[in-house]
Amino acid sequence: MVLLFLHKQATDCGDLDAAKERISLLKKVESIIWSVINSGGRYEARLWLCNTISAVHSITPCDQRDLFVDFVKSNVSKQDVAVQLLQMIFEKRPEKVGPIFARRCRMLEKFFEGNPRRIMQWFDNFAAAGESGHKRGARAISQFAFVNRDICWEELEWKGKHGQSPAVVATKPHYFHDLDVLRTVENFLEYVPDFWSSDELADSVKDGEILQIDTRYFVNQFVQLMYEEKSEDVWNVIEDFLTEEQFSSLSQHLLILLDERRLLVFLKSLGSYIRPNSQCKEFKFPCCWLEILLSNSNFSASLDDVLLLNAALAKGRQLLRLISDEEHDEERENVEKLLRSSMTFSEAAHRAFMKECEEMKQLKAIKYIGLQSWILYYQLSKECETSKSCESLFVENRIGFHVVDDFSLVSSDRPSNGCDLGSDDEDLGRKGHKKRKRDKKRRRKKCNHDESSPDHLMDFENSNGWRSSQSGARSWRLSTDNFSCVWNIADIPEHLSMHYFRTWAKWLRSKW
Repeated sequence: MVLLFLHKQATDCGDLDAAKERISLLKKVESIIWSVINSGGRYEARLWLCNTISAVHSITPCDQRDLFVDFVKSNVSKQDVAVQLLQMIFEKRPEKVGPIFARRCRMLEKFFEGNPRRIMQWFDNFAAAGESGHKRGARAISQFAFVNRDICWEELEWKGKHGQSPAVVATKPHYFHDLDVLRTVENFLEYVPDFWSSDELADSVKDGEILQIDTRYFVNQFVQLMYEEKSEDVWNVIEDFLTEEQFSSLSQHLLILLDERRLLVFLKSLGSYIRPNSQCKEFKFPCCWLEILLSNSNFSASLDDVLLLNAALAKGRQLLRLISDEEHDEERENVEKLLRSSMTFSEAAHRAFMKECEEMKQLKAIKYIGLQSWILYYQLSKECETSKSCESLFVENRIGFHVVDDFSLVSSDRPSNGCDLGSDDEDLGRKGHKKRKRDKKRRRKKCNHDESSPDHLMDFENSNGWRSSQSGARSWRLSTDNFSCVWNIADIPEHLSMHYFRTWAKWLRSKW
């Protein structure tokens, strides 16, 4: 049976020899985890870390803007982070960047020069008879041609045997549908320079829809504006976006592009903006350990330290799945062998282990209890296979639990998953409804009476025959979170191992 050491321990030093053996075992497990992580080029471990960073919540919008702006302004970010950031802006806020190139007529001219595909995509949008109106660049050409017909009407090329006069097209706008778009735009490029700086063309592109035609072209143009011309209007749009966009989105899209050196630089910069709140200090969220470490003014961890801790604490389930792959049979067998051969980790050994951690530096201590937490997760994943084994675990570790009876699963007006209730079942459900309601009320009274004692164990297995026969579907409320959530078998290992970590991480913080 796995011991979780969740309760206050005696004050004596405990079993020092067993504690030293446990630390030795943790170092060996650390080595095995690194073997698994390095086998994949560490990319997956960096991806896990970026996901954890994205969950950081104690940073203000203005701080996140300053953090990312400083990072993007570095020339090293020119070819990757800046490109990805611009693609995000183009996708999510095209109307913010449209006015920028609408004011830069030469950029638009270059976009269309010698490129028939782009010309046709943007300008070949004249309305046919019965359609509502011209769109995109077609609208710009028609409006500009009417206003400036004295200087450009002769540059319009028609598909028919003869051209159309302004007076005729004014009464029948669908005649523009007969325009030879490619030749007309090529004429405008050569002979009508005023069109490319006109309000009509600017109005057609300011919504940013033109970005969809060739995003890469505009990204390259904006990179040049950012780093070579240092255009203030471009940087203003970037700063606004970095302020308004969710920190999680920025982190997930941008940080994975960083090499390990820049990722560590980012982490250290992030630490200067983090101000852990009361919930974070209680390790309420999966990323709190990272926020606590980064906010420490003496933070000097290597990226290896952070990657390891993140794999063990925030991504324990993914790490277990990775180590369970066939290609890691040797590493998994080594973990099994270590755990089988290690001395039984008793309460006395755990007391001594925590005393040892108390004397360590913060990062090292957090790493060891993080590794111990993952070992518990590994063991619990093997042990918690049935409802009976889970409840035996709760009893052994003095965890109060309530079995969850969810009557919606057998409700007469809503079939459960995989069940097809016929009319006879519905009638039976209606007849038994009042009885079930009375039974449920009696059980609730009993539950309310006993909840004052957190370690009281409540087992309703015999109170409902259907639930007893469906042991695989059993769920519980646990005293570990004051009975606030419903936990099923699949999530019990992760919840309890993280509860172990939170319990002892808070204890260590109180000692430093």
